[in-house]
Formats: sequence, structure tokens, C-alpha cells
Amino acid sequence: MVNKDVSPDAYRRFREFLEQQCGIVLGDNKQYLVRSRLAGLLYEHQLASMDELLGVAISGHNRSLLQQVIDAMTTNETLWFRDSYPFDLLINQILPELATKQRRLRIWSAACSSGQEPYSIGMSVLEFQRKSPAARSLSVEIVATDLSSNMLKKCEQGLYDELSLSRGLSADRRQRYFTQHESGMMQVSPEVRRMVSFRSLNLLHSYSMMGKFDIVFCRNVLIYFSTEIKQKILQQIAGQLQPGGILFLGASESVASAAESYRMVKCNPGLYYAKKD
Repeated sequence: MVNKDVSPDAYRRFREFLEQQCGIVLGDNKQYLVRSRLAGLLYEHQLASMDELLGVAISGHNRSLLQQVIDAMTTNETLWFRDSYPFDLLINQILPELATKQRRLRIWSAACSSGQEPYSIGMSVLEFQRKSPAARSLSVEIVATDLSSNMLKKCEQGLYDELSLSRGLSADRRQRYFTQHESGMMQVSPEVRRMVSFRSLNLLHSYSMMGKFDIVFCRNVLIYFSTEIKQKILQQIAGQLQPGGILFLGASESVASAAESYRMVKCNPGLYYAKKD
């Protein structure tokens, strides 16, 4: 009989381990989340209990299991064009302004999860260029990063099932940007996929090799980190932004812990943060 319960001691050690490895802070009573996300690994690795699975992962002796545990605990399904206003601002305000000043644009989608955000950014760029034919010469590179290497491999394929497509994607965009794949799933069009490159990155580590960006999306991920780690991440992002570069955060997030690096720009609707010169 497999025991899926998590003992208080095993949960405490796993919480400390996860924060050290990924910066993610689990609450005091999130054992249910550990059980729901890791239960399948018990059977796959033929382990007798959740405590045993967590112990093996923490020990680092089974690198495959360790990666699977981290992937499972850090992967979140997201939406197409989530919150809508960042993409509306891109199409109608930010891209038109930047297109008059430069010919090359770099956008970073940090913690890209299952890929909907960077592909939504790519679709937004194409929609702007269709509205402004003079801007078609604008070269746009979208870099998408996440901790989960397995998820990134799936993102690169751009394959999504019906449930994923139903979350935030309009019928018009589905018809315009997706084609039927032989697997039965729908695939993001080559035109959009070519704009996006995927890389593995731990937000706790250095970003210096990423180069400079004009726009960074780091949304709905800071909520999982401690105040100290949030500050470090925001300061490091500021270091990768061009002067006046733009940062989008999630609706419930702010730059409070790194306010010296950013100024808030209120829009109607929504807001973003610009790097202080």
C-alpha cells in the first residue's frame, strides 16, 4: 500500500530544500499541494511513501527524480493573453513608440511556464505589424525562460490541446495562428514559433548571459518568493533592462522591494514599470 501522506518533519525539510533550490516558499499547510503534484511519481519510481520520495529527491542521489520533482512543483498552467491589458498596450502604445526609435527589439518572458505568454507576445507583435506596415522591418526577438527543462521542450513544439486553447484564446486568433497537427493537437504557426527561443534559467541565478532587453514580462511568479528573493530578482531584471526599459508584473505584484530601480507608469487600463535612467 502506497502512503501518500507527508509527515511534518518531511514537509519541513522539503520546504527548506525547495526554497534553497528554486526560491519558492511553500506555506505552512500546503501538504495537499505536494501530494497532488507528486503522487504520480510514487508509482513511476515504485516508492512506498511520499516521505521516501521526498527524502530521495532531497538527497540528490537520483537526478532524474530530483528534476521531475522540481518540474512538478514549479510548473503552472497559464492563459493566452492573460489579463489582456499588457498585450493591448504592446499593440497600441508600446510597440508603436519603440518602432519609431529602433529597428531591433528584445523581449523576455521570464517563468514562461507552458508557453502561452511568449507565444501571445509573438502574436501581438504580428498584429501590430499588420496594423502598421511601415513597422514590418522591425526585428523582434522573444526569449522565453523557465526552470523546467521538460516543459521547455514541450513549449518549443507549440502543441496544445483543446482545454489549453479554450483558456483566453479567441476564435479569430485560433484560426489565424494555429494549424492542425498530425497528433490531433493544434500547433502554433511557424511564423509565431520562429520569433521565440526557449532557454532554461533559474531566476535565483545570474542573468548576465541573457543580454539586454527592451521589455520584460515577469508575471505571477514573484508571489512564490520571499521578500528578500523578490528584491534580488527585481534588481537583477533592472540590470538587464535597457534605459527606460519596461517591466510587466502580475496584477497582484509590485516593485515595492526594489522601488529605487523603477517608476510606475499608469495606463488605462493597467500599468507597467519603467527602469529609472
